[in-house]
Amino acid sequence: MSSKLKVLQVIPRLGYGGAETGCYDLAHYLPENNCFSCIVTSGGDLLKFVDKKKVKLIKLPVHSKNPILILFNSIALVFIILFYNISIIHARSRAPAWSCLIAAKITRRKFVTTFHGTYNFKNSIKKFYNSIMVRSNLIIAGSNFIFSHIKDNYSKYLNLNKKFLVIFRGINVEYFDPSIILKVEEHELLSNWGLTRDKKIILMPGRLTTWKGQEVFIEALNLVNRELGHQSFYAVILGSDQGRDIYSKKIKRLAEQYRLTAQLKFVEHCKNMPLAYKVSDLIISASIEPEAFGRVVIEAQSMEKPIIASDIGGSNETIVNNETGFLFESNNPKSLSKKIIEVLNLDESRLKSIGIEGRKNIIKKFNVEKMCFSTYSEYKKLLN
Repeated sequence: MSSKLKVLQVIPRLGYGGAETGCYDLAHYLPENNCFSCIVTSGGDLLKFVDKKKVKLIKLPVHSKNPILILFNSIALVFIILFYNISIIHARSRAPAWSCLIAAKITRRKFVTTFHGTYNFKNSIKKFYNSIMVRSNLIIAGSNFIFSHIKDNYSKYLNLNKKFLVIFRGINVEYFDPSIILKVEEHELLSNWGLTRDKKIILMPGRLTTWKGQEVFIEALNLVNRELGHQSFYAVILGSDQGRDIYSKKIKRLAEQYRLTAQLKFVEHCKNMPLAYKVSDLIISASIEPEAFGRVVIEAQSMEKPIIASDIGGSNETIVNNETGFLFESNNPKSLSKKIIEVLNLDESRLKSIGIEGRKNIIKKFNVEKMCFSTYSEYKKLLN
């Protein structure tokens, strides 16, 4: 069966997000199991790392929500499916999923979707547009939170004859491994960030956008300073504003207002995220809206770092509270500041224990091999 399995994954862009890295990882896992693997995308930074000898890469404007382009993409996909004799079509976003549905109907191939986020909707038209993600033969939710969200909001579109299950996202625990990073790399990054080891370093990774909670984080840092005294730590907000200039200026002004400019660094990019985690003493995920899964939380645990995260969304599933990390009341700076102070005051043996348990948690439940094997197994079941 495995030699006949030919999988086409369709994703708008192949960047560094959770959906994109999951697509990339699965695309390279399949050829190792004697499967044909193909990705259709419009572009993205991750493209340069795709092994062209293993994975067929085709560019189409599948990022577009234009109805004419969606129809054009569906026709192009029909030709790709027939030419390569594709057996499974896997869509990872809404616009390309509509093209995939049309192509799957025409070619009579199996259609799979992964529901990666909560997809906002303010009216029935937007909800109908989102519903494409539950119109496939196999619907994969990235977490139990997303599974519940689908049941609560899209039940009328769910077909009981079609399979609906959770496959947790996974990360490469060999890449996010603290033991492979050299001291010289740590010193170089700290130098680039203008930091030294004389104080604890608190890291908040994530793109600069309101719902990621950078304002909550800055408010909490101000409260920590009030409690512990100024200059008691360094902090780094790591992420790009992706064109959100007004929000970027707003949070920088907030940092200035609280006199945090000497302690708080804003860093746009870091190509080596394991290194960013390694040089940090504490990681923060302060989202004020539920994360569908939350990669920062599992990456931090894999790097054996204490993580403090909002008590909503996927974090409730990926953190064992007070064992592999800590949860705080979402959108509550005071709650976050208390947790930060608590962790900063922990002794080294307790921190080491949390780190070890965190990595065990990720290896057991959220590693990329487990995610890829589970998806591959479901593909085979679907064809049978």
